[in-house]
Amino acid sequence: MDPELPVVRLCVEGMRAEADGQADRALGLFQQAWEIAADDYEACIAAHYLARHQNSPEETLRWNQECLERADRVGDERVVGFYPSLYVNLGQACRRLGRTALAHTYFARAAERVGEAPEGQYGDWNRFAIAEGLRETASEPAVEVIEGEDAAGGDIARRHLDAAVDGQVRELVARWCARADLMALALTLPAYLGYLGTEGDRVRLRSALHMVHAARRLPDDEQTGLGAVIGAAALE
Repeated sequence: MDPELPVVRLCVEGMRAEADGQADRALGLFQQAWEIAADDYEACIAAHYLARHQNSPEETLRWNQECLERADRVGDERVVGFYPSLYVNLGQACRRLGRTALAHTYFARAAERVGEAPEGQYGDWNRFAIAEGLRETASEPAVEVIEGEDAAGGDIARRHLDAAVDGQVRELVARWCARADLMALALTLPAYLGYLGTEGDRVRLRSALHMVHAARRLPDDEQTGLGAVIGAAALE
C-alpha cells in the first residue's frame, strides 16, 4: 500500500492508537479514513480496519463483507494479496455468530488463495489462522454457499494431517515445549501449524522434521519416534 495515501496514513495512525490502548481514538481515525475514501480500493482498506472495532459480531461481519465486496470491485493486482486474510476474517466472524458451516467455507476459500499472501510472517500468520479455522470448523463438513458464489470446491478433508501422524507430532511438540527445546520447536512449528494438505505443505513438514532428526539432539526414544513419523506413509 502507498504510505502517502491519506487513507493509509489515517489507518497507520489508528493502528498506533490501538497499540497504545486508545480504542475510541483508533475507531475515530478509521471512520475518518472510510469517510474520505476516494475509490473502492481505499474503501476496502478502511473497511478492514473498521471491522476490527465493532461492538457486535453482526457489525464485524457486515464490515468484513463490505471489505470483500470492495476488493472484488477493484479486481486488480493491488488487492490480490488481501484475499487470504479477507476470507480468514469472514470465517472468524461467522464462527462468532455460530454459523460454523459458512465459516468452514470461508476458511476453505482462504486455503485456496493462501499462496497469494505475501511471504514472511504475514503469510505464516495467514496459514496458521486458516489451518486452525479449518480444524475448528471440521465438525461442520457441509458447505454453506456464500451468497452470490458457487459452493467452495475441493476435498476439504485433504487439508488435515493424517490423524495418527498428527497425534505423534503433537506428543513430540508437547515434550519439546515442556523442556523448552527451542530449536526443535522453531524448526517444526511453522510447517506444522501452517499445514494445509498441499504437496508443498507435506514437503515442508517432512523437511522440518528431518532437520530435527538429523541434528541427533533428541533423547533416544524421541529420536526413534520422530524417525517413525518421518517414515509414515502420510509424509512419504
